[in-house]
Amino acid sequence: MMRKTLTLLGVFILTTTLAFAQGFGGEQGFGSGKAYDPVKWSGEVEKISDTEYILHYDAKIQNKWHIYSQFTPEDGPIPMRFKFLPENGTTYELDGKAEESATIREYSDIFGVDEVFWKDTARISQKIILKDNTIKLIKSEVKYQSCIEDGVCINQEFYFVHDLSQEKTISFSNYKAFEDYTAVVNTTEKDTIDEEDSEDDKGLLSIFLIAFISGFAVLLTPCVFPMIPMTVSFFTKQSKDRASGIKNAVIYGISIIVIYTVLGTVISILFGSNFMYELSTGPIFNFIFFVIILVFAISFLGAFEIMLPNSLVNKVDSQANRGGYVGIFFMALALAIVSFSCTFPIAGTALVDAATKGGIAPIISMLGFSLAIALPFTLFAIFPGWLNSLPKSGGWLNSVKVFLGFLELAFAFKFLSNVDLVLDWHFLSREVFIAIWIAIFGSLALYLFGKIKLPHDSDLKHISVGRLLLGLTTLAFTISLIPGLWGAPLQLISGFPPPQHSHSESPFGVGYTNSTTSTTNGDLLPEGASYGPHKIISFKDYETGLAYAKKVNKTAMIDFTGVTCQNCRKMEERVWVEPTILNMLNQDIVLISLYADDPKDLPKSEQYVSDVTGNRVKTYGQKWLEFQQVTYGTNAQPYYVLIDHDGSSLNKPVAYTPDIEEYEAWLKEGITRFNNN
Repeated sequence: MMRKTLTLLGVFILTTTLAFAQGFGGEQGFGSGKAYDPVKWSGEVEKISDTEYILHYDAKIQNKWHIYSQFTPEDGPIPMRFKFLPENGTTYELDGKAEESATIREYSDIFGVDEVFWKDTARISQKIILKDNTIKLIKSEVKYQSCIEDGVCINQEFYFVHDLSQEKTISFSNYKAFEDYTAVVNTTEKDTIDEEDSEDDKGLLSIFLIAFISGFAVLLTPCVFPMIPMTVSFFTKQSKDRASGIKNAVIYGISIIVIYTVLGTVISILFGSNFMYELSTGPIFNFIFFVIILVFAISFLGAFEIMLPNSLVNKVDSQANRGGYVGIFFMALALAIVSFSCTFPIAGTALVDAATKGGIAPIISMLGFSLAIALPFTLFAIFPGWLNSLPKSGGWLNSVKVFLGFLELAFAFKFLSNVDLVLDWHFLSREVFIAIWIAIFGSLALYLFGKIKLPHDSDLKHISVGRLLLGLTTLAFTISLIPGLWGAPLQLISGFPPPQHSHSESPFGVGYTNSTTSTTNGDLLPEGASYGPHKIISFKDYETGLAYAKKVNKTAMIDFTGVTCQNCRKMEERVWVEPTILNMLNQDIVLISLYADDPKDLPKSEQYVSDVTGNRVKTYGQKWLEFQQVTYGTNAQPYYVLIDHDGSSLNKPVAYTPDIEEYEAWLKEGITRFNNN
């Protein structure tokens, strides 16, 4: 017993001496200023099923060194030990002891027992069974003893983060790096659900408000406005008492909400977000919608009336004559059909925008739209005296319709611009688009001033003060667009015109000639890169961009974007242009812009069948959209992720962030974390 104690004491003294030598001394190896590490670790995650995974630990051992197994006998060298976080049994459980690759067993004169160890390489595999399917990350530590042939040993620790969602393992030899990384991970895990819910709530709220305002715009059209006093008067006169009149009007309003909300629900059920995204960003859909909106805009301007078949209207109207709740419901359906020519272009635009976001967004959109329409019928039934305060139907209703017609005409060219952007035809350049808008809004200003008269306009002896102010505002807006013809950024309408850097006749301003393909540092443009917004060097391939980031030792920023993404252009034209942010994007970051609507076909060898949708992924856009969904759980653009050279997030990704200070702080946080690791 005394002999073993003295032997262990000797090993301890040698180990302590070696550890002390590592802290003071030369360049490499023993006695160097760097900790000597004879074992290099890596790992991977193997998915067996949705609840079963195997965590693999791979060790590469330096020549003449060996490490001890977890099955080393008692009284021998220190065996390998694993510690898992969160603790085993809470969100998952270990399925038996970790399995080991082939080991060597030799008798030790020093310890008097068999030693079990590895040389050269080792693999340890631990199977786990999830109790909570939502868990994404498991952290672990391994403690072990490395010994060289002369008997000198080092006690060491290594740290691992196992990402189940991406089926990969990140290893750390430095605890601070591991601690910093897990601090980000813990914060991300803790805040992810709340943050995603918060962002979703904000997105749904904005969709609701836009649709609600659109519904109020429809109320002021000749198709709907005259129906308010007529319908309310019908309920109040046909009802036995005021209470029943109010009840019938409320049911009428609820029926309107149900009709439109059912439409949103059907869209949500029939079409997933990916389908609607690809449809809404595709050239065919955008061209069809351009034609439809153009036709409705011309109709609003008074060229012709768009009517649904009389047979359909008559059938619905005949059902409205039935008594009871069924008759009231068909009265609401009749309103929806009769007002189709006024509601479709506005409701359709709001619905398409909502449908691209997927989930319950179409339902929320139609709920907001229908609520705005239904509200006046209910309120005026409750307070019939308010009807006297309503302006009488007349020429002003047609003026409102014409005003909406001009707006629809302008928005129609946004859809045509999307066709040009996706197909990269360049027939509708930024300057041409702006010129069209100047012509449209200039004509609208002249109309409001009474200088242009359209077919259904009544005689206008004078214009009201309100109309004059609206005309002046429209004229000022029109004049503000003119500098855009010579390269001005036009932040007021950022996101609507084609981007300056890719679809402008003068990408860097009138008179600028770019005679070189070098970067701002004088180097040649990196292979696989191109100039993005504000001449930022950008990569359109993830692997190529990440490899370049490693080469120049910079953090990378994944910019999930889209050719037709309006908020992406707003970020580029309003936020990225700020000097401090632009400097960081140029000097401290490698930009990787992945276009989720890129229609170019992948090489045949790179096409694959998606595990998410079951469909074949054929285009670069489909590839990057699925990459974003699988890796980050969202398909919204813009979406920004700062990553290190292993592809791990440095801080929480952000979506559309128009607040310049907030976005700048986010960039600085990620860059600082990268530099400190």
